[in-house]
Amino acid sequence: MKSLELANGDRLASVGLGLWKIDREQAAEITSLAIQIGYRHLDCAADYGNEAEVGVGISHSLRQGATQRDALWVTSKLWNTYHHPAHVGQACRRSLADLRLDYLDLYLIHFPIALAYVPFDLRYPAGWFHDPSDNPPRMIPAAVPIAETWGAMEKLVEEGLVRHIGISNFGVSLIRDLLSHCRIRPSVLQVESHPYLVQSKLLRYCQSEQIAYTAFSPLGAPSYIPLGMATVQDSVMNDPVIEGIARDHGRSPAQVVLRWGVQRGTAVIPKSSSRAHLEENLQLFDFELSRDQMSAIDGLDRHQRFNDPGVFCEQAFGCFFPIYE
Repeated sequence: MKSLELANGDRLASVGLGLWKIDREQAAEITSLAIQIGYRHLDCAADYGNEAEVGVGISHSLRQGATQRDALWVTSKLWNTYHHPAHVGQACRRSLADLRLDYLDLYLIHFPIALAYVPFDLRYPAGWFHDPSDNPPRMIPAAVPIAETWGAMEKLVEEGLVRHIGISNFGVSLIRDLLSHCRIRPSVLQVESHPYLVQSKLLRYCQSEQIAYTAFSPLGAPSYIPLGMATVQDSVMNDPVIEGIARDHGRSPAQVVLRWGVQRGTAVIPKSSSRAHLEENLQLFDFELSRDQMSAIDGLDRHQRFNDPGVFCEQAFGCFFPIYE
């Protein structure tokens, strides 16, 4: 397994398992199977609603000797409703308890979006609506500076609950501002990235600042088609350029897209529920794309973002909340 070197010399496996949209009923089994197959990078989040089940899978794998805890990289994320410094530690400890772990390898701010606090005993995970029973239900933004949230994240590192902290869905301006005041620099940025959303400037900036870059939804549209946020016609894996390169290498289109992600220096965290796809997604390191093939895939960029709060928050939650513009 190839890996990315972080600023302090730690290494992050280039291919991980994304656990977004893995059904709770399957999450323990899929986590255990993935570890058995060879995955050592698990990408979790409180908002996914399956951390307790993922924790069962991790615990089972450790008991069975499939791996050791220090060989695993487990990421979780701080949800929007817990940005206030008083709630950051509580949220982290809840994820640790659900995942049955003593520490996280990486804890990310999930979105640069602060929402009004929802107590754990009222609803967990909290989701986007402040109160789903309201008529109409709505998001309630909270005025919490990222600097204050980050300060509480830094304390998690100092307390030994988290080894690395990072950010998700941040752009260059927010990262630059964070770097201007942080005591502990972000180790990782996680963002949507695939051949239809290349984000070359963002990647170049992160590499210049020694911030590792993880691509979520690295296959693009398939994560969003079931949600009505993309169509089959939006799938890069049906693109003639990808199909042609796949034929040249005797690989699947998905493997070509993931190989492009790894080869450009990012980690990728595809989601899969089948053993065949889990295995296929790891088989990326015995072939290499040519410079011309990499350039051809780069050239597919449409700046097509599927996971955009400026779109889905208004459509699904009745709140116009752009963050990328």
